[in-house]
Amino acid sequence: MRFTHLSLKSLVLAAALLSPSISLRADWPQWRGPNRDGTVKSATIPATWPKGLKEEWKITIGAGHASPVESNGKIYVFARQGEDEVLLCLDAVTGKEVWRSSQPIVYEMHEAARGHGKGPKSTPVVSNGVVYTFGISGVLSAHDANSGKLKWRREFSKDYPKTSPLFGTAMSPLVDSGLVIAHVGGPDKGALTAFDAQTGATKWSNPLDGPAYASPIIVTAAGTRQIVTFVQKDLVGIDFASGKLLWKLPSKTRYDENINTVVVYKDLLIFSREEQGLAAIRLTRPGAEIVPQQVWVNKDAELYMSTPVLQGNTVYGMTTRQKGQFFAVDAETGKTVWQSPGRMGENAAILNLGDKVILFLTNEAKLFVQAVDGKTYSPVAEYTVASSPTWAHPLVLGRRILIKDESSLTSWAVAP
Repeated sequence: MRFTHLSLKSLVLAAALLSPSISLRADWPQWRGPNRDGTVKSATIPATWPKGLKEEWKITIGAGHASPVESNGKIYVFARQGEDEVLLCLDAVTGKEVWRSSQPIVYEMHEAARGHGKGPKSTPVVSNGVVYTFGISGVLSAHDANSGKLKWRREFSKDYPKTSPLFGTAMSPLVDSGLVIAHVGGPDKGALTAFDAQTGATKWSNPLDGPAYASPIIVTAAGTRQIVTFVQKDLVGIDFASGKLLWKLPSKTRYDENINTVVVYKDLLIFSREEQGLAAIRLTRPGAEIVPQQVWVNKDAELYMSTPVLQGNTVYGMTTRQKGQFFAVDAETGKTVWQSPGRMGENAAILNLGDKVILFLTNEAKLFVQAVDGKTYSPVAEYTVASSPTWAHPLVLGRRILIKDESSLTSWAVAP
């Protein structure tokens, strides 16, 4: 299975801030990175983590949980300012605004999720010089990455009674082979849809169910290239070329909150369903149909909003148990390697810094650095990185860690 105009003084300052390891070619263009797996290969990891991080710059962005992405030396971040959804393009070194695109979006949050605000949750994706966004109300847009000019926009109020799930659109679209994949529609009625990346025209659409909050990945398994994702009530595999349903696993939850992105280990798909723990399946084809077969399950590592990362043969994640515990689980067997103390938070955004350390950023703005070579939970550093909640994933650029909090984006340097 494979998963495919500055003064001289300012220039000197920018060069001082820019580590040689911050390669502008080492892009982070979408949800969870180039391979949608949370692995950062361009991070500069200190031999000893400092007692504190150094704040380089901080700018107001707006509300929302969408994660910042980076491509060709530009940061793209999607947020709400007043009643507008705003896509910002920033210089990756200085944070200076390059361009912005703003669209009025009227949206009323579900009462159960008002604490999260009305900002977008879906992370943009940059591909072939285009930035794609999926707003909280389900508006899909494409902008020129250099100029910010709108290329095309699609909204779906004439197609579906509701154009977003109960708590707002959260799935982050993916772009592959000239297609943009997004699940449009709302509760009980929607379609996983492929759009032409250049024009926005619909190429195929599968109205199998309403959308969930999880983001899709692409895998080749059981001889077929397919999209694997949660929809409202199931975990599914969808043929990439045609949009045909290949297989599904029932995944109904009390509030239709399938959220985590599937993780791939060898020929296993690792995910979690409500009250069923962390599980691994293998896709087989004993006959004409693809059949998902369970390989292991770990009831102590159930996920909610947080998606794990994989390093070697170990899965690092955050379970809902004990009001939030970090964990390490053996990906081969499903056995628990270690668990942290409880009460770590409601959610953690997790990144793997290139086989050295794992970053856990909790929604309470605590950043934990965990070495990957231990058999116990033993963080080598802990930092407070904001004064408001942090739900978006960090963006790691060389020796800098960019944190999106409730309304701001801050660049923190891992100072020597």
